[in-house]
Amino acid sequence: MREGQCHCGSIKFEVSEEPLHSTLCYCVDCRRQSGAPVLAWAMCKKASIAVKGEASVYHSSETGRRSFCGTCGTGLFFSNQQLDQMGMIQVRIAAFNDPNSIAPKIQVQTAERPSWMTSITELPSFVRFPT
Repeated sequence: MREGQCHCGSIKFEVSEEPLHSTLCYCVDCRRQSGAPVLAWAMCKKASIAVKGEASVYHSSETGRRSFCGTCGTGLFFSNQQLDQMGMIQVRIAAFNDPNSIAPKIQVQTAERPSWMTSITELPSFVRFPT
């Protein structure tokens, strides 16, 4: 059982089964909606997710829906017509209480990846914000 929540704790969720896939997505929709260069997603069976609290929904495309906390703004889930037909939903890996428990296995939409993301491991790295 994996658990997660939004930043303020108004929405909590549990996933009772292992995700079927895990991905890093660089698509322009994910980047613009999140303000981040990449989003990490776990594809889960919709029936395996229990949600406490009411998520707000943003229709980000013709069939795409992004669920988020209306209080703190944390993005949580993504669904679209194709995922609905498969009985699946995407869950943001970073919203899990232990995001290290799911490692992305593939990268998608790399044609839209910011060029500087390919050399990110070459940047100076600090355990905490440097003083």
